[in-house]
Amino acid sequence: MLKYLLPFATAFIITVLLVLALKSIAKKINWTERSSSRHIHQGDVFRIGGIAMIIAFNLAIWSNQDLFITTQLYGVMAASLVILAVGVWDDLREVFWKTQLFYQVAVAILVFILGLRIYNIVNPLTGSVLNFNVGSVGIIFSIFLVVLWIVVMINSMNWLDGIDGLSGGVSFICAITIFILSLQPEVNQPPVAILAVILSGVILGFVFFNFHPSFVLAGTSGSMFMGFALAALAIFSGTKIATAILVLSLPIIDFVWVIGERIRNKKSVFMADKNHLHHKLLELGWSQRKIALHFYGVTALIAIVALNTRAIGKSITLAVTFIIIASAIILINKKLARRG
Repeated sequence: MLKYLLPFATAFIITVLLVLALKSIAKKINWTERSSSRHIHQGDVFRIGGIAMIIAFNLAIWSNQDLFITTQLYGVMAASLVILAVGVWDDLREVFWKTQLFYQVAVAILVFILGLRIYNIVNPLTGSVLNFNVGSVGIIFSIFLVVLWIVVMINSMNWLDGIDGLSGGVSFICAITIFILSLQPEVNQPPVAILAVILSGVILGFVFFNFHPSFVLAGTSGSMFMGFALAALAIFSGTKIATAILVLSLPIIDFVWVIGERIRNKKSVFMADKNHLHHKLLELGWSQRKIALHFYGVTALIAIVALNTRAIGKSITLAVTFIIIASAIILINKKLARRG
C-alpha cells in the first residue's frame, strides 16, 4: 500500500507548499479574483490553484520510481502545460471562448496523436463491446470520441467551478473512484492507480485551501486541468469512460441542461451566465458549504453504485440520475419563478 500512499502524500505536500508560495507571490503583485457579474468572490482570493496543481502533478509523476513514462503519459503531461498556459492567460485577461475551445481541441488531438485513444466502447443496452480500431473510419471515429470526451469533461468541470470547493471535491471523488477501479482484480492496472492517487493528492491539496471560505481558486487553468486529467485517466489502459460519466453525472447533466437552456433562449452556448444548478441553489438561500457537501454526497453515492455495477447497471443508474436531477432543476426553476 506504500506504493500508493507515498505518491499521494508527495502530490499533496507539493501542492500545499506551492499554493502557499504562489499565494505569497500573488499577494505581492495583487493578482486576485477578476471582477464580473458571474463571479461571487471578491477581495483577497487568489486564482493560483491551477498553477500549483499542474506543477505538482507533473513533479509527482517525474519523481515516482514505479511509473514508466510512456509516450501517452508524455502527451498528458505536455497537454497539462498547454492548459496551464491558456488558463493563466484567461485568468489574467479573459480569453475569448473560441480561442479556449481551439486549445481544448488541440490538446485532445495532441494526446490522441501520442497514443491516448479510445478503441472500443461498451454497448450500454447489451453490455457487448463495440470495436472500431481498424481502418480509416475507425480512426476518425476514435478521434471524434477522444476530442468530444475531453472537451465535454474540460468544460463540465470548468462550469462547475462556481463556488468554493465544488469542482475540486467532486473531482477528488472521481479520481479516488478510478483509483479503486484500477485495483480491482478484473482490471488490475497499478500504473493507472498511481496516476489516480497522484491526481487525488494534488486535488486534495488544493481543496484544503479552497473549501469555503476559500482564499485560493482553481482559476481557468485549474478547473480545465481537473476535467482534462479525469478524462485522460478514464481512457488510460482500457476505457473507464462509463464509470467516469456516471460518477460525474451531476456536473455533466448540469452542463447539458445549461446548454439546452441557452439554445432555447436563443443565446450563445458559450456565453457565461449564472444558470447552473449551484447558482440556482445559491438563489434559494443555500450556503456554499451546504451546496458543496450535497454535491459530494450525491457524487459519492453514485460512485459506490458505479464500482458495483456493470454496463447495463450503469446505464440504468445514469438514466435514473438524469430523471432525478432534471426533476430537481425543474422544481427549483419553478420555485425561483414564483419568487419572481
